[in-house]
Formats: sequence, C-alpha cells, structure tokens
Amino acid sequence: MSSFSRGFHGRRRPEVDPSRVPPGQYVTEDFPVLSAGPTPRIDTAAWTFAIDGAVDASATWTWDELNALPQETFTVDIHCVTKWSKLGTTWTGVSVDSLLEGVATEAEHVSVWADGGYTTNLPLEDLQDGKAWVVHTYDGEPLEPAHGGPVRLLVPHLYFWKSAKWVRGLTLTIDDEPGFWETAGYHNYGDPWREQRYWSD
Repeated sequence: MSSFSRGFHGRRRPEVDPSRVPPGQYVTEDFPVLSAGPTPRIDTAAWTFAIDGAVDASATWTWDELNALPQETFTVDIHCVTKWSKLGTTWTGVSVDSLLEGVATEAEHVSVWADGGYTTNLPLEDLQDGKAWVVHTYDGEPLEPAHGGPVRLLVPHLYFWKSAKWVRGLTLTIDDEPGFWETAGYHNYGDPWREQRYWSD
C-alpha cells in the first residue's frame, strides 16, 4: 500500500518571470557542476592572467595585481547549454573592459584559454561594453575550484560554456579560432535566446 499523500505537492518553487528564461531552459536553484576533465587546483601565488596575440603589447597581471584593479559586484542570470538556467546569481570581479583598457589591436576575435587545456572563442565585441568579467567571487564567497576558481570568465549573455573556468588569458586574433567544445560540435556563437546549442542550430 502506498504511503504517498495526495495532499503533498513538495516544496513550492518560487515564481519565475518567464521573460528571463530562454526557450528550452528550466530554472534550477542548484548550481550544477559540469567539466570535461579533472578540476585543477591552482596556487594563486603562481597564478597570472595575460592578454596577448594580435596586440601592440602584451599585458600580464598577477593575482594581487588583478585584485588591485577596480572591482564590480553585479547580479545576472546564467544559462547552460545542458538546459538549466540559474537566475539572480551575484558575482564580483574585474570587467574585461578594464583589462582591455589601453590595449591597441585590430583583432575582431578572441581565443580564451584556461588551465586544463580548455579553450573557447568569442567575438571581441562580446567581451566589451560591460558584457563580460573575470570573476573570483560568487555569492560573497571565493569562487570554488569546481565552479572555475580561482577565477573564471563570465559572459552571461551566451551559453555558460563560453564562460571558461580556470581562465588564464585572452589571445586576440584576426581570424576566428573555434575552441574545445566548438570543434566538438557545439555552436560557434552560443546565443541561448536563439537556442544555438550545436553547429546545426
């Protein structure tokens, strides 16, 4: 005999504004962990972040130098290609605009590279004008390694695989260079509002 009560409906989910959820996505209150390989454990004393490639002069920051730059705390929604969305996530980090300040380039593309051999590609314009950050804090706490700590790229208007974990640098390129997941069949751009999940989308 079943012990299920017809009067029990589980915990009520919070009301969600459907205009914030791209097509094909569901909202989660969890923060799923998805990785292509083992989680790197990175010593911030030896950590650096670089901008190089098709630039007049490369730039490199240590951990302390990155944290000495102007910091921004902001709240955004994030959307994973595996169809979950997490709304109202709060982060702290450095705007990519701050990192690109003074960088002279004719490049229109970026190859993002990270510990573990991961890369992803974006148009340079998708990292500018307040659209992207290098973040080290999530919900008021240091970013956990499983979620990309000590720092990850955050580009919330694109699917979350473009927000590379364990990010170490941006290489500005003249030509577009698809990265790890893009060469494996994921869409080259990844707009969640257009459901650009795979090359055929």
